[in-house]
Amino acid sequence: MNLSSSPSGAPTYHLPVLSQEIVHHLVTAPGKSSTIGVYLDGTAGEGGHCEALLEASPAPSLVLGIDLDPRSLAAARSRLSSFGSRFVAVQGNYADMDELAQGKGVTQVDGVLLDLGFSSRQIEREGYGLSFQTDEPLDMRYDPSATLTAEFIVNDFQEQELADLIYRLGEEHRSRAIARAIVRNRPITTTAELAKLIARTIGSSGRRPGSAINPATRTFQALRIAVNDELANVERGLEAALGLLKPAGRLAVISYHSLEDRLVKAFMVRESSECICPPGIPVCNCEHTPRLGLINRRVIKPSTEEVRSNPRSRSAKLRVAQRL
Repeated sequence: MNLSSSPSGAPTYHLPVLSQEIVHHLVTAPGKSSTIGVYLDGTAGEGGHCEALLEASPAPSLVLGIDLDPRSLAAARSRLSSFGSRFVAVQGNYADMDELAQGKGVTQVDGVLLDLGFSSRQIEREGYGLSFQTDEPLDMRYDPSATLTAEFIVNDFQEQELADLIYRLGEEHRSRAIARAIVRNRPITTTAELAKLIARTIGSSGRRPGSAINPATRTFQALRIAVNDELANVERGLEAALGLLKPAGRLAVISYHSLEDRLVKAFMVRESSECICPPGIPVCNCEHTPRLGLINRRVIKPSTEEVRSNPRSRSAKLRVAQRL
């Protein structure tokens, strides 16, 4: 996401990625019910997508916004205060959306949105420890009440365990060298310390000539995913969304890196298939009943214009499916 422009002194918020496409596929697409609906944004952030949904026509009667980060939700409440009771913010994990929704009296919804990225605000604002461009404590928690931090992983994991984590969650091929350097230079307590160590260790090794990607990017990604248990949340959240969706309700998921997108694609393909038997089985015996119909078989990506105005949207991939 990117920061929206505003008059001097006015609050600035993030521009939601693929906002028009989300509204189209969840609310206004041809063949969609014209009834006033209830929608759930499981990764509400500062409320950009929620705002777009609330302003759609037909206007939803309720948008429930869930987020782990209470700091982002506070901004969302302020941003969407003019919508009154049509917006309800809930602090929590979207993987628990069924329980969180029921706590607000919502048992079924017409659409669920999951934007699996994190905002530039979380990088730029002090206290998150997500950025290698500033010097902050190694934190990386979206939920400040959670116990696991990046500092603990960096300073307490065994070298092999750390290398495996960086390779698996960061897809970093120099993970062993990075883990070895981390263990030899412990304790490491700040983002700048870690980023500089990685840069000294691998430099631009393995990067394309002219690439602007910081050498620490993949390691920081791995730590962030591990601290917030992001991949497990994706799997649990997708299943929870299916349980909440009404028949013909839609699930829209925006992912930003290959690990997430593979999980989302595999889930939607599996749940839209008549048979999920392993390859090579001559006769289907799985008795699988499809629960989803795919709306787009190819990912939807931001337009050239959107990428130009918000460069951080360039890696976004949108997949949409409909509850059967």
